Amino acid sequence: MATVSRSQAGTSRSQTRAAAREARSGAGPVAEGYDPGPNPGATARFGLFGETLTIGLLITLVSLGVVTLPIALAAGIRHLRRFVAADDSRIALFWQDVRAGILPSLAVGVPAALAAGVLILDVRLAGTGALPGGELIAVVGWAGLVVLATAVLVAACTWNPGIGWVAAARAVPGIVRADAAGAAYLAAAAVFVGVASWALAPLFIPAIGCAALAVVAVPARRRRR
Repeated sequence: MATVSRSQAGTSRSQTRAAAREARSGAGPVAEGYDPGPNPGATARFGLFGETLTIGLLITLVSLGVVTLPIALAAGIRHLRRFVAADDSRIALFWQDVRAGILPSLAVGVPAALAAGVLILDVRLAGTGALPGGELIAVVGWAGLVVLATAVLVAACTWNPGIGWVAAARAVPGIVRADAAGAAYLAAAAVFVGVASWALAPLFIPAIGCAALAVVAVPARRRRR
């Protein structure tokens, strides 16, 4: 009898754990009073990894026009945010965000692309030795690119169809002041994307997906603290 009781208890615990996994993933029913905890979608680690790679590919496709990078990032960030929260994360919603914001995003994408082009040109000219103080110009150029990339990530994080791109861009300085450490993390993510892409161009796909995930994770870190 004792052996049977222990076996039944073990079976019950296994069933409880299986039910909890299904509830967190959304595959099974949720018992009354069950609390999946914060960010239940993040518990499916392999699923989150696959979703990050998928969204990296989608961001890459949308951003092939260069000036469309902000809306590609914003739609990807919103998708990963929904996935982590275990909300509706159909790919169709990603494309819905792209359609809603692609034309207004040009108000951010075009100036950002022009600024990046000027900074890259300065860095290249500084590397030729044709400019006096070339080393200093190169440092300023690289720093400017990092700042620009971080600002685009923050604006993409803030954007939603309700507030628009102009409001999202104007909110960037306040967000950076409110969480300087978080801005530093996003700057590191931007540098990671640049280094990975420089080492091997196809690495841009997983790198930009990881950067989008970092944008989702950094504000969550602030709320936990």
